[in-house]
Amino acid sequence: MFRSLCFKSALTMSKLKLGMIARLESEPENELAKVKSLGFPTCQVTCGNMDLYNRDVAYRLRLAAETTSIEITTIWAGLPGKYVWNFIDGPSTIGLVPPRTRRMRLRALRKASDFAHKAGVESITTHLGFISENPKDTVYISLIDVLKEVVRFCEANGQSFWLETGQETPVTLLRTIEDVAAENLGVNFDSANLLMYGKANPVDALDVIGRYVRGVHAKDGEYPTNGRELGKEKPIGEGRVNFPVLIPKLKSLGYRGALTIEREIGGPQQIEDIKKAKFFLERLC
Repeated sequence: MFRSLCFKSALTMSKLKLGMIARLESEPENELAKVKSLGFPTCQVTCGNMDLYNRDVAYRLRLAAETTSIEITTIWAGLPGKYVWNFIDGPSTIGLVPPRTRRMRLRALRKASDFAHKAGVESITTHLGFISENPKDTVYISLIDVLKEVVRFCEANGQSFWLETGQETPVTLLRTIEDVAAENLGVNFDSANLLMYGKANPVDALDVIGRYVRGVHAKDGEYPTNGRELGKEKPIGEGRVNFPVLIPKLKSLGYRGALTIEREIGGPQQIEDIKKAKFFLERLC
């Protein structure tokens, strides 16, 4: 009993690494230099159109990571086609759920996996979309078959596939993971998305899917205020995410990965908010 308590205490006290989002819309070297200049040891790299990122870009990204000693924890794969981030058009446009765009998005995910492999990154991440809460829904059943295909080609590249929280309830995501039944399937836990989509309180959500968390987006936000639009994203510390409770709970569940700060705005204010978030989280980590 004493050894068990000491182990749990050590987990709670150990420090988690911080990171930020790097966007591969400019030169890889410049993006990772920015991560380094802000004092982060890790990042997630967001890629938009995978057709733009060839083998040369992957090798340059890998070299930039080695040169700067930045750990790239995942490649966040943007998928082609129309995306509408709301409750009206979102269910028919986001992720792998909509059947009409699945095949082209599946091809893009395969490219993302190959790109990550060449870049030396051991996971890829994306949104699945508004997963049906009805396990007998034919769209849901066919989605499981598609996910099994994704985890197979990720496994062939020595990778895991992370599902970012957002459009689905935690229990729906849990059932999806159980139905796919793959060792290399995990969760990229976005603390704000659960609130902004009105799906769960992030602290409570860990009771359901916490054991599958492999990456974390440290982000803050609010619940929706109407039935059509997402809740607002906020600077860390100004929304409803209870980070002083969330972070120790992640540690108690054995999470040893990074907290990747995400701020979904652009320009100088984004950098200022990231710096403030870093200071805020360092005191908690």
